[in-house]
Amino acid sequence: MRQIVLDTETTGLEPDLGHRIIEIGCVELAGRGVGEALFHRYLNPERDSDPRAFEVHQLSREFLSDKPLFSEVATAFLAFVDGAELLIHNAAFDINFLDAELKRLGLGPLRKHCTITDTLAMARNLYPGQRNGLDALCRRLDVDNSSRTAHGALLDAGLLAEVYLAMTRGQNSLEFASVSLSNSGEPSAISPISIQLIRRYASADELSEHSLRLAALQKSSKGNCLWIAIEQGLAMEQGLAMEQG
Repeated sequence: MRQIVLDTETTGLEPDLGHRIIEIGCVELAGRGVGEALFHRYLNPERDSDPRAFEVHQLSREFLSDKPLFSEVATAFLAFVDGAELLIHNAAFDINFLDAELKRLGLGPLRKHCTITDTLAMARNLYPGQRNGLDALCRRLDVDNSSRTAHGALLDAGLLAEVYLAMTRGQNSLEFASVSLSNSGEPSAISPISIQLIRRYASADELSEHSLRLAALQKSSKGNCLWIAIEQGLAMEQGLAMEQG
């Protein structure tokens, strides 16, 4: 199945309040990399953006005034994503807006045309209790986001594609054993399983957040935080080992 990373920019947070999509960016993955196929459109929302939304994307009504309406690009957009798996960070937000736009045109929900995977849910499973916004994931996974001075749908889709590939890199690190049969039907050779392990260490900010979280747990449990007790026990064992060594 084709995989397409998608992002949108909007005039605000609530499609039910009349907010519209102003940019769609899609990047197709090819194999285990970012492919050349993409879909990118700026759209005329026929309204102003909320001030806070404008601070995020910096796309003015004047800039968007000569861009096509969503109705003019809907057919091309659906043709590009048809039958694909869409990878979206915080998918509910983008899907709500896309479904609202499609509903105005009588084209039905987006899930009629493709499947949806929420990369934010994936990140939360991989890194529970940590910040899992796009910028945080870029820092954690060594994805260069220095060009992200403002949010942009195509830019963010490209960054999310790199983040997704980094998060799922381990899925391709196992080479399953292959068994060839001799003339007697018995296994004659088994190739070894190769496993590539990636070791990552917590950053200073993450260690600080960890300490603050433990301090809060210690206070709420009236000094009975199990994690702190374990850490103290390990520290004592290491101290004894050093004295005995």
